[in-house]
Amino acid sequence: MRVNTTDLQNAFGKYLSLVEKEDIIVTKNGKSVAKLIRYNEPNYFLVHEEAKGYKTTKKISYEEYIELVDSSDQRYELIDGEIYLLASPSIKHQIVVNEIAWHFNNYFRGKSCRSLTAPLDVRLFGFATKFEEDPNVVQPDVVVICDIDKVNESNKYEGVPTLVVEVLSLSTKGKDMVKKLELYMKSGVSEYWIVNLENKSILQYYFTAERDIENFKSLGEEDTIESSVFAELKIRLGDVFTEI
Repeated sequence: MRVNTTDLQNAFGKYLSLVEKEDIIVTKNGKSVAKLIRYNEPNYFLVHEEAKGYKTTKKISYEEYIELVDSSDQRYELIDGEIYLLASPSIKHQIVVNEIAWHFNNYFRGKSCRSLTAPLDVRLFGFATKFEEDPNVVQPDVVVICDIDKVNESNKYEGVPTLVVEVLSLSTKGKDMVKKLELYMKSGVSEYWIVNLENKSILQYYFTAERDIENFKSLGEEDTIESSVFAELKIRLGDVFTEI
């Protein structure tokens, strides 16, 4: 998370509690000047493994990300200061996305929440208190949004989806199962489905109001997935994978 010195001074107690969850980079005039980290009492009875030297890459700012997006016809995501190029999805990927979207559209028709599919920018900021402190932009395969009032005057969505579905591909597997799992959890998403085309399964995560993992299930082709948030939202996995 990045926060400028003025915000830090005005709400030091707030950021002191947030540092329990993640490090805070303090900026002044756009430059990083300090780092606020959680203090842990040293345990002198443990032998700590020596840290290895890994090559680090430059973190990309949101402004640099926008410049790239505006100058290209490609689709990108910004997660924790790293830019990911979104490759064109496979036919199997799109078949499964469409199948899930079809079930969602039927369920949410006439209800206050709405199901949408990519491409749709979703702006998330983790444990931070505003987007500028920890800017992340993702394009989930399917989202369910219940905060329709968070669509701004430019018809852009600025809220937090209640349920997110990502269909894995070879190029996105690590990102979807690790980076996005953490990002969705700490941003306030309630439920996350990870769909695996290779073994025709779904990992279903539920998150607590405190933004931690409450439970998760691994479901196979013979199972029926039931949402933990939306009553009676059920899909037979056999129906999801029947055409691939």
